[in-house]
Amino acid sequence: MRASKLKIRVSSLIIITAVLISCASIQEGVEAISKIRLSSSDKEAIVKTTKALRSSFADITEEEEYYIGRAVSALIISKYPVFQNGALTRYINIVGNTVAIYSNRPETYAGYHFLILDTEDVNAMAAPGGFIFITRGLLKRCNDEDMLAAILAHEVGHVSAKHGLRSIKKSRLIDAFKIIGLETAKKFGPEKLAQLTAIFENILGDITEKLIERGYDRKYEYEADKLSVEFGTRTGYDPNGLLDFLETMKDDSSGISKKGWFKTHPSAKDRIDKVKKEINSLKAVPQREAVRTNRFKRAMKNLK
Repeated sequence: MRASKLKIRVSSLIIITAVLISCASIQEGVEAISKIRLSSSDKEAIVKTTKALRSSFADITEEEEYYIGRAVSALIISKYPVFQNGALTRYINIVGNTVAIYSNRPETYAGYHFLILDTEDVNAMAAPGGFIFITRGLLKRCNDEDMLAAILAHEVGHVSAKHGLRSIKKSRLIDAFKIIGLETAKKFGPEKLAQLTAIFENILGDITEKLIERGYDRKYEYEADKLSVEFGTRTGYDPNGLLDFLETMKDDSSGISKKGWFKTHPSAKDRIDKVKKEINSLKAVPQREAVRTNRFKRAMKNLK
């Protein structure tokens, strides 16, 4: 696609997305994440939607992925408070969903939902099913909408490629699905439900540990960077926004280098060369537009 056509996409898409994703629906998404709690009914829902014996993450249904992601999100917001700023949250949701529309996975079981975590830690996380988190500390590092979109596109890439589900230890799935396979014709009794609940708690722990403590394997982070360039360019954003962000992280001296993004992601230096190659392979690179930068500044004016 020619660069001239790409230039006008984002401004139009923001308007279109704002219509498609009404304030009410965005608020529902925010509340869905903000109010979720890891309950026995959630765990039971994960279990009861499973219909057959399976043994890999690829066999997990969209509905099951949603419930797993919902429960992982509950664990994340139990560790970090939610940043209470409705206008900024709506803006993040519009930009994020606009990028998601042009991703390889534009729809999930219950849609994409983006939430800001109230912490100075510099981090972003994507739970299965389309629950995406960005910290206040990371937002402060963004200079414009193209940089923000690149970061959100990276997280959408994790969801699109189902990296969270790949974090589940195969042995746990085999154990869970064996029980489910044996019990498909019966009603789950307390003992079986207790066994499955314990297994799924460990499954949630596998994913949450990856997101918060250890981070994804390098190959998954590199893949998400590649997808960020691809998705952002399709949408009409300048993919150099990702490079700009990585440059800010390369020589960080803020004293938080052992926390958040720094702890769970490969070094920025390792990623920059790979991202440059992806961008150089593009036929056309969208240009940054003042209207987007101005919109970004208005949205961020109350961020402290």
